[in-house]
Amino acid sequence: MRISGRIAAAIEILSEMETRHLPAKRALQHWGCNNRYAGSTDRAAIGNLVYDCLRNRASLDYLMESDSPRAAVLAASVYLWGEEPTALAQSFEEDRFAPEPITEAELAALKTPRPDMPTEIAANMPEWLYQAMQQSFGEQTAAEAAAMAKRAPIDIRTNRLKATPEKLLKALARYTPAETAYSPDCLRLPPVTGPKKAPNIEAEAAHGKGWFEIQDEGSQIAARLTGAKPGLQILDYCAGGGGKTLAMSALMENKGQIHAYDADKHRLRPIFERLKRAGCRNVQVHEAGDELALTPLEGSMDAVLVDAPCTGTGTWRRHPDAKWRLTEATLETRLEEQRTVLNTAARFVKPGGRLVYVTCSLLPAENNDQVRSFLSANSSFTPLSYQPAWHEAFDREPPVSAAMSEAGAPPTLTLTPNKHGTDGFFIAILQKSSAG
Repeated sequence: MRISGRIAAAIEILSEMETRHLPAKRALQHWGCNNRYAGSTDRAAIGNLVYDCLRNRASLDYLMESDSPRAAVLAASVYLWGEEPTALAQSFEEDRFAPEPITEAELAALKTPRPDMPTEIAANMPEWLYQAMQQSFGEQTAAEAAAMAKRAPIDIRTNRLKATPEKLLKALARYTPAETAYSPDCLRLPPVTGPKKAPNIEAEAAHGKGWFEIQDEGSQIAARLTGAKPGLQILDYCAGGGGKTLAMSALMENKGQIHAYDADKHRLRPIFERLKRAGCRNVQVHEAGDELALTPLEGSMDAVLVDAPCTGTGTWRRHPDAKWRLTEATLETRLEEQRTVLNTAARFVKPGGRLVYVTCSLLPAENNDQVRSFLSANSSFTPLSYQPAWHEAFDREPPVSAAMSEAGAPPTLTLTPNKHGTDGFFIAILQKSSAG
């Protein structure tokens, strides 16, 4: 397909998302099923164009003075992908699969960027979310927002039960992976540009052998800050697909035990195949939703990890459509869920043990505000600074948290794409008093 045909497909997909209120992934799958003539290279290019539009929708609309899917795709093609406006207009005239010809007004907007874009629009997120993030990032909010509108790299975690980073660097050399700044187990593949197809890294033999898992470096850091080491008893209370469970199992060298639990059986289902492939033998997976089965664990865990349900604002690079679907009502629902899981998970921490609260959100309401609320109602827990925990888990200096420090705020760690190159993560470490 020529660029004009890909543009037509992207416009169709974005229009379907708006009219049918579909997530991007489902809309792309639906288009692919109905247009089987499109090869994998074309589908990848169309997907990239759709996601780039979603990442930058507000600024693209501003440049074109229109909020239509067509305007967004045209602007992305020129301003993000570097297409030359006049040549693009000519291709529309020559390709029978192209959309309607580019108008004079559209061509003028594509040739001359509209000046004085307001900061809130350049942030490419709903205004209420930008205001919320200003509470955490202050003058750095614009830079944080810009980083979240870019494509994400592919991070992989070396499974040290079966491989080493050096072994993986050699096995995946053709992808030019690089070591990252913080996690000693992380290798990073840079994001592709324009229409290029991202590598299907999970199709590699090294993945089938269990040498690595795809996992953002921020998630790897969160797993390490649980203090996981051989011989401990750990509960992963919101285990999901098991990414952090697997990371902790490797850190524990298959010694001790991890209890993996999630309320949602569909989220938990992939963990079984992943555990087998990775060679993790110290993980007991509990029946999803059967919280009563966890009762014998109360008060006996060295560490409890709560990777809480959240808005996912820290993953907007990978799921940009989510920021346009997020509502204040949804946020309130997530806050209530977080309060519930935090208070429930706390029961399993033994005296002197550690409760680690993690979100992939950058909203203060889900992070420090939630921790403060929990601590005010649970006097047996005190916040620990992430820095000593970091020195226990890493052989390199700790990063500076991206969020501004507040008077009386718990000493927590906020990771962001702008400051750390990771997805957005919030990590709080709370210790239960030895007296219980």
